[in-house]
Amino acid sequence: MADLDIELLRTFVALAETESFTQTGDALGATQSTVSVRLKKLEERLGRRLFERTPRAVTVTPFGETFLFDARRILALHDDALARAVRVAPQRRIALGVSEHATGGRLAEIFEALRGAVPGLSVSVTLGLSEDLIDDFQAGRCDAVVIRRTRRPEGPDRGGRVLFHDDLVWAQSPILPWRPGEPIPLAAIARPCRVHELAHDALESAGLAFVTAFVSRDLAAVQAAVAAGLGIGCMGRSAVPASAVVLGPEAGLPDLPSSEIVLFAARDPSLAPLFERIAAAFRRIPAAAEPRRERA
Repeated sequence: MADLDIELLRTFVALAETESFTQTGDALGATQSTVSVRLKKLEERLGRRLFERTPRAVTVTPFGETFLFDARRILALHDDALARAVRVAPQRRIALGVSEHATGGRLAEIFEALRGAVPGLSVSVTLGLSEDLIDDFQAGRCDAVVIRRTRRPEGPDRGGRVLFHDDLVWAQSPILPWRPGEPIPLAAIARPCRVHELAHDALESAGLAFVTAFVSRDLAAVQAAVAAGLGIGCMGRSAVPASAVVLGPEAGLPDLPSSEIVLFAARDPSLAPLFERIAAAFRRIPAAAEPRRERA
């Protein structure tokens, strides 16, 4: 009976989750051709096709969907066993940059992914603006960054691994005494936050009167202000407070750009399992967020 290589399984799981050879290669620090070769080897050992490929897409086969559960379980057991087996490990440092607008206020759940991921791991986390974090990553000051960026389908690929789509919305607490047609009381992260700029530009372009009702350097404070009825916030749908509602087009507010959460990670095979855990934790954010009803 043929053995299942951990490297092949890790490649399969990454490709099944991203459905992109490019993103899988970026995540694992491998070329697209290497990803393809690993996948072919795994399919040969199993004697079954794991993916259907077309020039435009790659999708998991029904057998691949079933095998994905087993592959994830094997990888989890392998990684946990390896972590326990290494009794004394040299300390490994990692610098992680995270945009608060990317976490939806769920940092604790993200940090859980780091626990036990790499023996002797020492973590340094920077919370900042997406533009600054990209600069830190490109300058080598961060091993990985997770940012929010607006999507421009017609534009060139700007790199990174898309974790999930999270469009910007307007959010209001039902206790805020605001009605369409009145000046919008804006609650936002302080400039130069890109989301603040997008909200400001959208309101100005629509010719709508507005005032800055609340400003803070922290997303958690803006979420609390929206929940308390101090203003209308512009944030990702996943970050809307449980007590707030998403304002629909009937509220007269302008459309906001499409948005996505993106991971940029160093090509370091030794950290690939850690980056996979971080990516998986972020992908759980949309499911964890409660459905937000829209107010007409």
